[in-house]
This record gives sequence, structure tokens and C-alpha cells, in this order.
Amino acid sequence: MCGRYATTRSAVDLAALFDAQDETDDGLAPDYNVAPTDSVPVVRVSKSADARVISLVSWGLVPSYAKDTKGAARMINARAETVATSGAFKSSFAKRRCLVPADGWYEWVKLGPKEKQAYFMTPRDGGVVVFAGLWSVWGDAERKLLTCSVVTTGARGDLATVHDRMPLTLSPDKWDTWLDGDADPDLLLAPPTDEYLSGFEIRPVGSAVGDVRNDGPSLVTRIPGIGTPVKPDGRVDLTLF
Repeated sequence: MCGRYATTRSAVDLAALFDAQDETDDGLAPDYNVAPTDSVPVVRVSKSADARVISLVSWGLVPSYAKDTKGAARMINARAETVATSGAFKSSFAKRRCLVPADGWYEWVKLGPKEKQAYFMTPRDGGVVVFAGLWSVWGDAERKLLTCSVVTTGARGDLATVHDRMPLTLSPDKWDTWLDGDADPDLLLAPPTDEYLSGFEIRPVGSAVGDVRNDGPSLVTRIPGIGTPVKPDGRVDLTLF
């Protein structure tokens, strides 16, 4: 599950990083608390521009055949195990894949009946995280809406101590294939390597991120004295919110 994340890079920085044209008119603002149905930047291939573009889209995929957008909040994630065959996602997986740039994502671990701890998964070197994404177009010319979903997969390594699912993160060598390649689904959906994931920090952060009204860099500030959640017997704790 990926239900909250941070994305703070400017459109200029993203355009340079991904060799893409900016369709946002440099209109991106840092967002340390992205929530379902928020507007987020993605990198996609535009046929009309014949190029890669940075687009601002709504997080929560709305299939083109949907009667309305009411179900968007339930479509923020697409499971890697079924994305190629699911009625809602298979068309976008085949034809409209995108990169979703982020600083990292949040998950919560249950500590007690009424207590939980938030963690921020982010590269130790401060680099960009790229989620495998899908995009779609809903509506007509007068009410055109671009939407996206983040592909998730089974968590691996230390990240599995926080949650049993994680975004399908793409190392730089996979960006081009995900965007442009007509590759085998098994290749596209292969989980990230242990070597790549070893570069991620599991950072305990404050409870303020739990309120979608809160924003700012303080949300990703490490809280000292809290470690990675592991059961006393060494097994992964998957009793989560």
C-alpha cells in the first residue's frame, strides 16, 4: 500500500532529470504530504508533443469508461500481480505507463491499541524515488482529466518490517523501459533488487503527517531514538494500519 508520499522537486528540476518538456508552466509546489486525489507530477510520453512531458495529474486513476470520478480515491494503487489483467488497469499498463517522482513514501506501524508510528522510506543519498505508474484520460475536451495510479508490489528486505506492500520503485536503468518499452510484463514488473533497496532509509517521523492538512519539511524530519520495527523473535511485524 502506498497512500501518502512526498514530492518536492520543481518542474525545472524534473524536466532536466528526465529529459522531458514541462507541461505545468513551472507550476509545481513542494508537497510533503500527498494524499489520494491530490494533484501530482508524473513523467509520461505525449503523442501530441512527440516527447516526454511533465504533467500534473490527479492521484487516483479514473478509467476512461467510468461514469464519474467518485471512485478515484480507491484507485491510487494497482497491484503488480494483477495490473496486466485487471479491467480497470490493463489498458493503461499496456499503453500509458508513467514515472511518478517522489522524495519517499510514508507507512504506519501499530504499536498498541491506540498508538502507531509513522515511517518515511527515502533514499539515504537524498536522490529521487521513482514509482512505476499508470495514467489515464477521463472526460471530453471540455472536462478532460488526467489521472494516475502507483503500482505496488510485495515489500522486500528491511522495508518489509514496516509494511507487506511497497511501491514498485524503478532504478534509473529501468526508467526508459517502463516509459517506452514494449517489454514482457514479467520484466516490467520485476521487483527492485536487494542492492537497490539497501540504499533506502527507514526514517521514523512525527505524527503530524497523519493529518492531510499538515505540510512542510518538518514532516520528514527524523525523530531520534526510534528504530526499525521488528518483533522480539526477529520476525517481521505486519500488524499495521
